Amino acid sequence: MDQRVDSLLRSALSAVQGNALKPLTALPPAVRRRLSGAPIQIDGNVLDPDLQLLLRVEKLLPGRGKHSVETARANLVSLSRLVSGHPREVQRVTELTVRGGDGQLGARLYVPRTAGRGLLVFFHGGGWVVGDLDSHDAYCRDLANEAGVRILSVDYRLAPEAEAPVAAEDAIAAFSWAVEHAEDLGVDPSLVGVGGDSAGGNLSAVVAQQCVLRGLPAPALQVLIYPAVDLVGRRPSRDLFGEGFFLTEEDINWYRDHYTPNPSVRSDPLISPIFTEDLSGVAPAYVVTGGFDPLRDEGNEYAERLAKAGVPVELVCEPGMMHGFASILALGGETRAAQLRIATAVKNTLNPG
Repeated sequence: MDQRVDSLLRSALSAVQGNALKPLTALPPAVRRRLSGAPIQIDGNVLDPDLQLLLRVEKLLPGRGKHSVETARANLVSLSRLVSGHPREVQRVTELTVRGGDGQLGARLYVPRTAGRGLLVFFHGGGWVVGDLDSHDAYCRDLANEAGVRILSVDYRLAPEAEAPVAAEDAIAAFSWAVEHAEDLGVDPSLVGVGGDSAGGNLSAVVAQQCVLRGLPAPALQVLIYPAVDLVGRRPSRDLFGEGFFLTEEDINWYRDHYTPNPSVRSDPLISPIFTEDLSGVAPAYVVTGGFDPLRDEGNEYAERLAKAGVPVELVCEPGMMHGFASILALGGETRAAQLRIATAVKNTLNPG
């Protein structure tokens, strides 16, 4: 039975395009549940069956694994095409350059058809090693439309070509540039937030902290989507979900070792923002974690530390979600509902009224 199911799934992957999942997502829910296999329940949570089916599909992709940086970057491009669906239209997409930590960085501004005066400076995920403007293009388009705000996606420098804390300094400089050029971008400087997923969540947390420490204009909001905030310690979720849920223990260590080949820097708050002693005064936060994410516990712990420091925080742990769900736009159901909750949080703060 498993071999027949895998054969069916391979046929859906014969051309890995943005529409490749459509034959599967068009199936009735009961059929998709049967294809996904027996429900997976861990730590009181049940994995969303559509994500479970996607995991089965992902295992059939050619060239899986982190054999080299080049391979890993190419694999993310293929996976992004598979899960992103058809990119949504926006009113305008503009390529531009922004200030980085040392020179100019590429960036992309998304303007939705109905845009308020808010802007979210966005840093993509990918373990500080993979990912780029294109890998998160579909998500930025979707978030811009749903939240009604402009999105400025920043192409910060990646490891191993640029080791830590280069990405962090790029992120701080790019956010400050956006505030300084808010009027040119068509936004209110008081409504500029920062956000990102995974490694991008890490960079967003760093930006929020460093703006306070360096006396820079602070974000109106920090959106931390399953953020990696601790490159030193490990928590139970690493053991519970370190295999079989897209982001593996091997992946985490591989990314960490490329970003921070010198282990002595990993406890620096520029790299692991959870080690900042005083979090008071940083931007209000929306923190979202996944019930099946190895990074779940550190994200939850960071949100709790923010709250104890008096920072307004909304922590949402999506019980059936795994790492990377925000970019999986080809699915509906609970995955889509979780994505829309992020967009609503952005809209409520950066597009008020």
